[in-house]
Amino acid sequence: MTRVAAFDCGTNSIRLLIADLDGQGGLTDVVRTLELVRLGEGVDRTGRFTEAALERTLAATQKFADLCREHEVERLRFVATSATRDAANRAEFTDAVQSILGVPAEVIPGTEEAALSFRGALTALAASDPDEPTPQHLVIDLGGGSTELVLGGSAPDSAYSMDVGCVRLAERNVHSDPPLESELDTIRRDVTAALDVATATVDLSQATEVMGVAGTVTTITAHALGLTSYDPAVISGSRLPLADVLRSCEALSHMPRAERAALPYMHPGRVDVITAGAVIWSTVLQRIADATAAAGRPLEWVTTSEHDILDGVALALAPDDSAAEE
Repeated sequence: MTRVAAFDCGTNSIRLLIADLDGQGGLTDVVRTLELVRLGEGVDRTGRFTEAALERTLAATQKFADLCREHEVERLRFVATSATRDAANRAEFTDAVQSILGVPAEVIPGTEEAALSFRGALTALAASDPDEPTPQHLVIDLGGGSTELVLGGSAPDSAYSMDVGCVRLAERNVHSDPPLESELDTIRRDVTAALDVATATVDLSQATEVMGVAGTVTTITAHALGLTSYDPAVISGSRLPLADVLRSCEALSHMPRAERAALPYMHPGRVDVITAGAVIWSTVLQRIADATAAAGRPLEWVTTSEHDILDGVALALAPDDSAAEE
């Protein structure tokens, strides 16, 4: 057994997974936690981290470092994604993280983020029948600053990172309560333009299984399931009709803030960005549905995974992991 720690620092949240690797690809959670620190607050507009956002995120990093010491972690890796890629003063952040953890803060490209999310997401699926063709999984990681699309069977074949995320597009477009239809339309246009570019790399029509990951998707899934509290065990691996997911996106995108905040599964740090996230998710799903229908394989179901880039990073920390060495 090797005890590892994976840090994922995105635009909206910083997350930690401490897990035991069994040497055969198995992963057992010890600690899985997050804090919504909004590191990327204002980065889309200014291109820089604010001091307040840095303070929040570094305080959470220190707290997570203490957990790693408490649980006697042997190997750890810290990856930072969209907001850190965009921030001109990223070195101030990455230097401070290295000082706290003793390892470099890796600012990974969107394609690597996609591949790690794909690897992690597939851990939520039951083993497939070896006599059946391998499904073409399309994993969508809808984050705060970017959305990754990655397509493949047991490993990624193609991937693309779009600069559309729930924090980025909420800050840019949502200024009314409840949101105006014109604001929602602007988000749809931004996502559609990004998809026009992405689909030159990732052929959405090839998808036979669609899986969404990250907090926006899991929250929308909680709404579609009608949960009375946020329950990861129920959410992860759930397979819902596309129509149900689209209805939940429509409802959440038009809800007033007070109504969103009162939902029992809504994290306070998602209240102001779930509107944009719901529009992004519905726009992406509708584009996939149109592409698969045109190919004669209509999309009927959408799967959600609580396992994502965190699990991918943790798995890559195995001492003999070949994927980590490539």
